[in-house]
Amino acid sequence: MKTNIGVFFGGRSTEHEISVISASQAMHAIDRNRYDVTPIYISKEGRWYTGDALFEVANYKDIPALLKQCEEVYMQPTFGNYTLYKVKKPMFGKAEVCKLDVAIPVLHGSNGEDGTFEGVLESIGIPYAGCDVLSSANGMDKITMKMILASCDIPVVDFVWFTDKEWFNKKDALIEKIESTLGYPVIIKPANLGSSVGIGRAADRARLEECVEDASRYSERIIVEHMVDNLKEINCSVLGDCDDFQTSVCEEPIKSGDILSYEDKYMGGTKGAKGMQASQKRIPADLPEAMSNEIRRLAGETFRVLSCHGVSRVDVIVDADTDKIYVNEINTIPGSLSFYLWDATGISFSQLMDKLVQLALKRNRERANKTVTYSKNIFSLGGGCKGGCKGKLK
Repeated sequence: MKTNIGVFFGGRSTEHEISVISASQAMHAIDRNRYDVTPIYISKEGRWYTGDALFEVANYKDIPALLKQCEEVYMQPTFGNYTLYKVKKPMFGKAEVCKLDVAIPVLHGSNGEDGTFEGVLESIGIPYAGCDVLSSANGMDKITMKMILASCDIPVVDFVWFTDKEWFNKKDALIEKIESTLGYPVIIKPANLGSSVGIGRAADRARLEECVEDASRYSERIIVEHMVDNLKEINCSVLGDCDDFQTSVCEEPIKSGDILSYEDKYMGGTKGAKGMQASQKRIPADLPEAMSNEIRRLAGETFRVLSCHGVSRVDVIVDADTDKIYVNEINTIPGSLSFYLWDATGISFSQLMDKLVQLALKRNRERANKTVTYSKNIFSLGGGCKGGCKGKLK
């Protein structure tokens, strides 16, 4: 029997379409001689579907027509039950679609990459690839992530953060703090989105207000960062777990403006989205060896201190005037799973997917050895009530 890999993608996220592209690439890279693959597409409404038509990106041009070819499914939130069930129970025949052995989430952005979906998988107990709830949540939130990195002596640019309600209630005070602490130019970002969604650059107060208003459309928490004028953006991927990992070669994405845009990342100068591998980039990046080694070290340290797992991509900023390096962010489920970086490092996409499966199974085995509950029942001992019990248990 082959190991059945359930690949989850889509989701209630502004990065829905990019997730579909990444998942399609990943599913086609899995060695079918060793594994079976079950696609599980999560619609923008949060409903789950499976079916062979989900393998091809071209079918997503007409979602209603695509879903008519698919079966709506669900999983029970019961620990140890890895079965995929049909929503519409047949009068005759099985209600089960299949049993999964391993889950690979390829869900970018909110409600997927932020620990939400990982919590679902944790409650079921199924082995899954990638970061767990804590590392996903910390990696997704740019504010929390930078706080953790700074406390571990990993360099990040100066920043100010606030909530959308704080901005509404004390905007003038926040603007004054930003101007006195950071100065201009600054870059404004929603705290928990990726793919350059909702990001803007401001060189004056009027533009700052516009960008914050735009970012607040996507997130309750906003971060404003000092913007390095003469910067070079470099990315490096990390594979493994926080105790045993390796880093890829570095890449330099080519941006068309001040900020690497959604189009720069995913359209690649073409009319059709092809995923992260289509974006303009230099691989390996044209860097001095010492700088490349330092970036790889910082990428690994970022992965380690955030307790990451699976494959991630760490994006750094190099100040071209001073050669100072700052960690910008980590993508715990990177676009195209950063396969192009590992391909350039000597690990094929098929080998990358195999490593993710093996990492998922290894973590599950290790967690099975941890104590999560006690066999003793305190209620049978007549105890366990503190203040709220009026009578003794008998």
